[in-house]
Amino acid sequence: MDTNRFFSKTVTAIAAFAAFTLVAASPDNAATAQETSQATTGGGGYLSTAGTTQAGLVFSVSFAGSARSERLTGRVYIAISHEEAGRGRGNARGPIWQAGETGVPLFGRNVDDLRPDRPIGFDDEVYGYPLAAFEEIPPGEYWVQAFFNVYTRFERADGHTVWLHMDQWEGQNWRRSPGNLFSEPQKVILDPDAGGTIHLVCDQVIPPIPEPEETEQTKIIKIESRILSQWWGHPIYIGATVTLPTGYHDHPDVFYPVNYRQGHFSTRPSRTQSEETLAVEWPDGNIPRFITVTLQHPSPYYDDSYGVNSENNGPYGDAIMQELIPAVEERFRIIKEPWARKLSGGSTGGWIALAHQVFYPDFYGGVWASCPDGVDFQGHQIVNIYEDENAYWIENGWMKVDRPNRRSPDGNIRSMMKDENRYELAVGDNSRSGGQWDIWEATYGPVGPDGYPMRIWDKHTGEIDHEVAGFWREYYDLRYILERDWAELGPKMVGKIHVYTGDMDSYYLNNAAHKLHDFLESTTTPYYRGEVVFQPLAPHCWGPGGVELLRKMTRQIEEYAPPGADISSWRYR
Repeated sequence: MDTNRFFSKTVTAIAAFAAFTLVAASPDNAATAQETSQATTGGGGYLSTAGTTQAGLVFSVSFAGSARSERLTGRVYIAISHEEAGRGRGNARGPIWQAGETGVPLFGRNVDDLRPDRPIGFDDEVYGYPLAAFEEIPPGEYWVQAFFNVYTRFERADGHTVWLHMDQWEGQNWRRSPGNLFSEPQKVILDPDAGGTIHLVCDQVIPPIPEPEETEQTKIIKIESRILSQWWGHPIYIGATVTLPTGYHDHPDVFYPVNYRQGHFSTRPSRTQSEETLAVEWPDGNIPRFITVTLQHPSPYYDDSYGVNSENNGPYGDAIMQELIPAVEERFRIIKEPWARKLSGGSTGGWIALAHQVFYPDFYGGVWASCPDGVDFQGHQIVNIYEDENAYWIENGWMKVDRPNRRSPDGNIRSMMKDENRYELAVGDNSRSGGQWDIWEATYGPVGPDGYPMRIWDKHTGEIDHEVAGFWREYYDLRYILERDWAELGPKMVGKIHVYTGDMDSYYLNNAAHKLHDFLESTTTPYYRGEVVFQPLAPHCWGPGGVELLRKMTRQIEEYAPPGADISSWRYR
C-alpha cells in the first residue's frame, strides 16, 4: 500500500482538551504544588479540589526523591482492595496488580512536571473504575497502593508533541516497566463519610529487565530503527527472537524457509517439537526444518505496533520491511524468496500476519492466521462500527441492552464492552492505557489536532464516530480491502490465505472471520484456493500449531514453489 496514504490529513477538527491546575494535597503545599504541577485529571475531565477545606476522603500521593530525583510527567494511580495479595499471576505484588475490567477499584489522574517529595491529591472528583468516586467505597478495612506511570515527551516528525509511556523492552506493560514507581501496600481504615487523608509515598522503583540470553538455537536481534526514531523524535527499538532448527550448524550449506511469527511482545524462543515427535510424523526421515522468527515491535501505545504504518504509531510497517527483516535475512541462512517466507500468528498476531500478507502480497508466500482480531469492522468484536450508533448499548425501546465484551464457550458473559473501555480510561486518557481498545484506535484511526488518536467512540458513553469509522474502513478493514482491490490482489493471493477460529471465540472474533470467509468463497477471478476453518464451541485462541502448522506450511510449499526451487535440502533427520 502507498505509505503516504497513512499520513494523510483528512481529519476534522475536534475540541481541544481543557487543562486544569492541580491543587496540593495539603494547604501547606498549595503554593508549591500549584507552581510545579499542571495536569488534566484524565478521562473524567474533572478539576481536583484535594487539599481544600471540602469534607471527604482524600488521598495524598508523592514519590520519594530517593527513588527518582528528576521531575515526573505521567499518570498516578491508587488501587484499593480487601486483600493485600489477590489470586492469580502477579497479584501477590499488591492491589495495583489486582486492577482490571473485572478487578479492584483503580483511580487515576495525570501529573505534569511534578517534583520529588511533593504530594498531589486524589478526592471524589478523580476518575475511577469500577467505582467512579471514593465516596462509593463502603466503610471498612482495606489495602491501598499507589503507582506512578512515567511518560516521555515525543516531538514527532508530523509536527505533534505528545506524552506517552516509553517501552523499556518490557512490552509496554506499565505495571512492570523499569523506572516506574510504586508504594508498598498499606492497610487502612476507610470511611468516606468520616473523611480524612491517607498519605502514600512511592519509594520503590522497578529495576531494568535483564537482556534475553542467546543459546546455540536461540538468537536475539535488537536494533534501533532509524525510520521510527526519526518519526518519533526518540530512539525506538525493534527486534526478533530467532529459533534455529535442529542441525542448522551441522548443515552449513543449507538455506531454510522461514516462519515469521507475529504476536504480542515476547522474547521467548519458539517452542519446538521433539525430534521423536517429528520422526513419527515424517518416518522417511525427510523432516522439514524451518527457521522461526518472532518479531518484536512495541510502540509507545502498546506491546506491539500491529506491524503496519499508521498516523499515530508511525511507519512501523516500513521499519519491519526495510530494516528488521533485512537484518534477519542477512544474518541467517534464509531462502530469500516469497514462496519460502511464511506468516503465522494468533489473536493480535493473527491480524498482523494477515495484514502483512495483504499489504505486502509479493513478499510473502502464505499466511496461517489463528483467531485474528477483527478482520472486518462490521464485526469489531461485537460492534458494527459502520451502522451501530453505540458500542456499549443496544437501544430496545424502553430498555438499553448491554453489549458483552468477553464470554466463556458455554455462553456465560465474563465482562461488558463498557467495562474494559472504562477501565482503560482510568488507566490513561488519550488512548494511553496500553490496552486493547486504545491500541486499535492508535493503529486504525486518524491523528487528532492534539496529536493523539481520534476516538472511534466516546469512552464514557459509547457513542460511535462514523467519520472515524470511515477512516478505519479505508485503510485497515482487511475484508473490505481484499474485496475492493481483488482485481489486483486476487492473483497474488491464490493458495496463500488460511484462517482459523473457534466459533465460540471468547471475544466474538468469529463474527468478522465469517464475513471474510463469505467473501473469499465468493471469489472467482481468481478463486482464493485457501482455507477458513471454524471449530465448533472452541474459544479464543483456536488454530493449528506445532507439527500441524509445520505440515500445512510444508504441503503449501510443495504445491506452490516454482519449478526448480530447492524443496529438499532443508528436509533431513
